[in-house]
Amino acid sequence: MRLQRKLFFTRIRKSEAGLTVMETVIALAMLVIVATGVMGLAAVAVSTTETQGHLAARTAEYAQDKMEQLLALKFCDGTTDTTVFPAVNGSGTGLANCTNLAAPIPTASAGGGLSITAPTAGYVDYLDASGNLVGSAANWEYIRVWQITVPAGSVGLKQIAVLTQARRAVGGGLTLPQSTVVALKTFPF
Repeated sequence: MRLQRKLFFTRIRKSEAGLTVMETVIALAMLVIVATGVMGLAAVAVSTTETQGHLAARTAEYAQDKMEQLLALKFCDGTTDTTVFPAVNGSGTGLANCTNLAAPIPTASAGGGLSITAPTAGYVDYLDASGNLVGSAANWEYIRVWQITVPAGSVGLKQIAVLTQARRAVGGGLTLPQSTVVALKTFPF
């Protein structure tokens, strides 16, 4: 009787001794399914990081660069060409000029616009992938538009807004990264 028990338990142990090929194939199939799902998530994470991290940060940087250039101008400047760098005095739009220059505080004028699709001439420039100005609207990676407005009820005050947008985003169906920087400029500065 003892010998029969010993043989019986030996057979049970031998049948449980290792994995079968079928078990291994099923485990590998489950691993491939999980890995495929994780890889899809990784692709989304990489494109989101590139678009909302890298490209959006560049749009903010380029908008700030243009804002600094505009804030360096005189309050009533209406002739500096700010579509080139460095800006040159001549046939540009400057900060949209002023009227009533004989008054103690001249009347501020407005100009420009924040439309990317129909930018106002003299209030737009185009940048390549490295942030350098490009002469035409053909080979740009970033577009900058700016607008000078006069806040309602204010005297001697201009509001400057600069919007920068990237031409494309990484991945499909994403909104294009853009940044807007706004500042106030007071007379006589």
